[in-house]
Amino acid sequence: MTDLVFRDIDVIDGTGAPRFRADVGIDRGRISTIADPRTITEAARFIDAPGSALAPGFIDMHAHSDLHLLTEPGHFPKISQGVTTEVIGQDGLSYAPIDDVALAVLRRQIAGWNGNPTDLDFSWRTVAEYLDRLDQGITPNAAYLVPQGTLRLLVVGSEQRPATVAEIRRMRELLAQGLREGAVGMSSGLTYTPGMYADTGELAALCEIVAEYGGFYAPHTRSYGKGALAAYAEMIGLARSTGCALHLTHATMNFGVNRGRAPEFLALIDAARAEGCDITLDTYPYLPGSTTLSALLPSWAMSGGPDAALARIADPEMRARITLDVNVNGSDGCHGVTVEWETIQISGVANAELGEYVGKTVAEIAADTDRAPVAVFFDLLRRDQLATTILQHVGHEENVRAIMVHPVHMGGSDALLVGDRPHPRAWGTFPRYLGHYVRELGVLGLEECVHHLTGRPAERLRLSDRGHVFTGYAADLVLFEPSTITDTATFDNPKQQARGIQHVLVNGEFAIENGAPTGKLAGRALRMDATRKETY
Repeated sequence: MTDLVFRDIDVIDGTGAPRFRADVGIDRGRISTIADPRTITEAARFIDAPGSALAPGFIDMHAHSDLHLLTEPGHFPKISQGVTTEVIGQDGLSYAPIDDVALAVLRRQIAGWNGNPTDLDFSWRTVAEYLDRLDQGITPNAAYLVPQGTLRLLVVGSEQRPATVAEIRRMRELLAQGLREGAVGMSSGLTYTPGMYADTGELAALCEIVAEYGGFYAPHTRSYGKGALAAYAEMIGLARSTGCALHLTHATMNFGVNRGRAPEFLALIDAARAEGCDITLDTYPYLPGSTTLSALLPSWAMSGGPDAALARIADPEMRARITLDVNVNGSDGCHGVTVEWETIQISGVANAELGEYVGKTVAEIAADTDRAPVAVFFDLLRRDQLATTILQHVGHEENVRAIMVHPVHMGGSDALLVGDRPHPRAWGTFPRYLGHYVRELGVLGLEECVHHLTGRPAERLRLSDRGHVFTGYAADLVLFEPSTITDTATFDNPKQQARGIQHVLVNGEFAIENGAPTGKLAGRALRMDATRKETY
């Protein structure tokens, strides 16, 4: 007898094809049958849901849940959106491979992304050990990217200098080990230290290894502002020269200098793909970005790690030099542009004494306290020990829409889950695509958008049994109402569950049932088979 049947349901199978009516049977965690409506007559449980659609579970191609999966394995912000698989290890900074010294630096440096829990056992050191830890119990599935900045931290340190030949060799060895242990590729954060200190040649040496093992390279480029097109061109050049598959993560064109310039960016991609380069991209359906306040510092100010940066902030001469970069010259940490303090909104603090500033822009805090904005900037960095998170209101709607309709586009939340008022994309990305951009605006068709969020990313990740409603595939599924699915998370009140999602299954187990979490931890680490080298 079949375990579960979705009976006479609209099926959106993840291929982009039109929806169809069917009975869908689930047995032992897999889709066992797709049959004509009301032809499966025996099952332990039937679900009838008129007006709803059954789709593959959504795949978040850019997630920052590396610690949240361990500290909050129920992972309600994401699972409530219908996300059944996440890609973590993003932006070149994560927690494997690692050693004791690098871990101490990293925990402080990206506390604004992931928090810095004192009660979490950080005993893993390799990618394999981290993936094994995930397998002890998580709700969604997770795939991992080896973080290039962490490799550099391990081998070179936090200093701003070229890597030696021997150091590059060692980073290649660690990367290869991580890929053999199941990582799906490599990420970079090229506006974050120490990854941003790598030149193109160093990155190429690593991309050669990624190509050899059949993974993909997911860079946060050197700029999404001034010089954005040149930054994208550098990454596309790496794909050309190394043969490495390239996935441009949170691919956007931000700041005033890039208003309306998405077509120029997409033309670069189309030209490279016409030459045979394997290139894809992801975006989130919002205008503001989110990062740490310390990311706005120029790269030279972060050389040596958090303690060195705080020492420079305390030094009057160094403060004057930093001020010149952020206010006049343009900081490479702020994508080559000067910081517009009215666009920098505080979203979270580690120091409770700073809680009154959450939700305010740096410019507003400066006006309220009769200080210069840069003085507020330094004060927050010092008092919060670099852990402050921000929203950066620098996006353009025309760019967001142009990029999301491109035929190699996928969805990625880029969600930071810490802070009192995180970016609403942490709770609303995937319902927002389907509600706002599909139903309300018609930017994408429903079946087309589901393909962007499911089948297409599954192909990029080379998941041979996920991303589609096909017989024999893992039962990662979401049942939602196309007429009501809506993101309810706002910038003022971001921690709000979406509407219109009734059920979410991960490996055949209900993670969300009738809109409520079940607590079942059926997810697992999805390890790449490094012997397969198919391209998207």
